[in-house]
Amino acid sequence: MQWLLDVSLIDGWLVPVLWSIAAVGAIALSAIRSSWFGQVVVPIAVTTAAVVTVVAYVVIEHWWHPFPDRLPFVVYLWAGIAVCAIGLAVYRALADLRIKTWVFVVLAAVAVLAQSAAAVNGHFAYFPTVGSAVGTSRVNEVPLLSLPAHHLDPVPAARWRDPGGLPAGGSVVTTDIAGRTSGFSARPAKIYLPPAYFAARRPAMPVLVLLAGQPGSPGDWLRSGGLVKTMDAFAARHSGLAPVVVVADGTGSTLANPLCVDSPRGNVATYLAVDVPGWIKAFLQVDNTASSWAVGGLSYGGTCALQLATNYPSVFPTFLDISGQVEPTLGGDRRRTLDAVFDGDATAFEKVNPLDKMRANAYPHSGGVFVVGAGDRDNKPGAKTLYEAAKSAGMEVSYEEIPGGHDFRVWSGGLSSQIDPIAARLGIPR
Repeated sequence: MQWLLDVSLIDGWLVPVLWSIAAVGAIALSAIRSSWFGQVVVPIAVTTAAVVTVVAYVVIEHWWHPFPDRLPFVVYLWAGIAVCAIGLAVYRALADLRIKTWVFVVLAAVAVLAQSAAAVNGHFAYFPTVGSAVGTSRVNEVPLLSLPAHHLDPVPAARWRDPGGLPAGGSVVTTDIAGRTSGFSARPAKIYLPPAYFAARRPAMPVLVLLAGQPGSPGDWLRSGGLVKTMDAFAARHSGLAPVVVVADGTGSTLANPLCVDSPRGNVATYLAVDVPGWIKAFLQVDNTASSWAVGGLSYGGTCALQLATNYPSVFPTFLDISGQVEPTLGGDRRRTLDAVFDGDATAFEKVNPLDKMRANAYPHSGGVFVVGAGDRDNKPGAKTLYEAAKSAGMEVSYEEIPGGHDFRVWSGGLSSQIDPIAARLGIPR
């Protein structure tokens, strides 16, 4: 069954198959030789779906603002198609109460709903394979307590040589990182440990703290972001050596948006800048020098990474901002963010806002990379603005556009394309 779990949900043969099945289902739902059905029922179903979709758009984009970024048109389009399919299925089922009719319309509706979900997933590339969608994983997961003890004399990363006998790939640990100082309640972190971590004499490895988006969870970097594949490939090019990657929780829940600051929504900044580094240094054997530490993330996580790099440059002098917003935001205009999190105080906001920080301060020892999708119209202008501000602030920075929009193609590609320069800043020779 592994071949089925490895089938792509983004491209390949399954995509046209789902389209074809959905087309058959849509025809089956709407093809009735009845003038009443064609002239009354179908227009009512289409109109109802359109109204529901428009109302959802207004509520989400102009009132609720659950996400810092707008949902793309494709989400609302396929949501409307799904609602229309449900409406037609309900009518068909109520008009003919025979079991075979019910089975028929349910299967037809499921086909359309499955394609709607697949189309939205294809836009974001959230579940790249069947296995990722059903929750299976080929990652080598190990318990924290099974890790080898700290070594007394680790090898400097620059002098590391493969001693032989290393694992073929890295391992992943899932563990809680308590908010001892911040009081922040975080979900479990995911930690990637490269093959060299399990050597008889371990090297002093640098650290990359990664952050997911919002909505999202630490597991997104493994499920959708290609973290293990990217880091294993890097380690294979560097004799088993790679940064230790800690995917920490920067929101507290899937839909929460604490803006990566200390506020009544949670002391996220202190959690990520104090609690997480403290835990890493206590429980993992890594290089503790500041120059060997970086922070990165996607979307909200990219915004948060730059916030940490500008507000705590002695902790994270290197950053990777992939598709981050131009400033911390709850969505909508800045006033909404100020009122909800900063008690309306623009000065308090400017004290933690990366763009204002970089315009007011110099960062001669900091550096990083800005990555954004070439088709990301909402965030590309902001990325360019932040890049220019970072250069003016004395940072050693670069800017890259990757084909795609605001999706995991860009986010996984951003990590893959930039891990070499990021690791070089952390002390691993190219």
